[in-house]
Amino acid sequence: MKLEAIIQQRSGNVCELCQSAENTKVYEVPPQDYTNENNCVMLCDTCLSQIEKKAELDSKHWNCLTTSMWSEVPGVQALSWRILNRLRNESWAMESLDMMYLDDETLAWAKATGDHENDGSVDLHKDCNGAVLNTGDTVVLIKSLDVKGSTLNAKLGTVVKNIRLVENNTEQIEGKIEGQVIVILTKYVRKQN
Repeated sequence: MKLEAIIQQRSGNVCELCQSAENTKVYEVPPQDYTNENNCVMLCDTCLSQIEKKAELDSKHWNCLTTSMWSEVPGVQALSWRILNRLRNESWAMESLDMMYLDDETLAWAKATGDHENDGSVDLHKDCNGAVLNTGDTVVLIKSLDVKGSTLNAKLGTVVKNIRLVENNTEQIEGKIEGQVIVILTKYVRKQN
């Protein structure tokens, strides 16, 4: 039997965290050395987008963890523990964490990503004023910048069109100045409306 079929059968084809039957798919809980039914879970799009920080954590949605945290599936346990830690400012989440038990191996796996140390906020690129930046936006430099490895000096007030966001670093964007693509720190730009 294929892994996906095993997980669909185990979960009843519903999200193993919130029990939603809409848009479910198999998710491999990171990190993994090998994939098996213990480290994969069935998740809905809502849970997945919040786990991957593509959407803000909705504490009301995650009340479902008070039930799913008791699952016998190590992957469900690890995810429940990580999310409860991200919501630890909520009294119900802290109470659930106090009640939850993970064996040493599952606890080490749950801690391996360091995700439990983060809060529920989504990582966004923001300009000097806190405005959210998106790929394709136009920004203005609020400071003259010397470009490392180049004789180029980007002057205060320079307009940079069609920026790109640097993945995995919310403090950096890429933009083209005088035909040269450079990395710019977000604290030195202001979004142009």
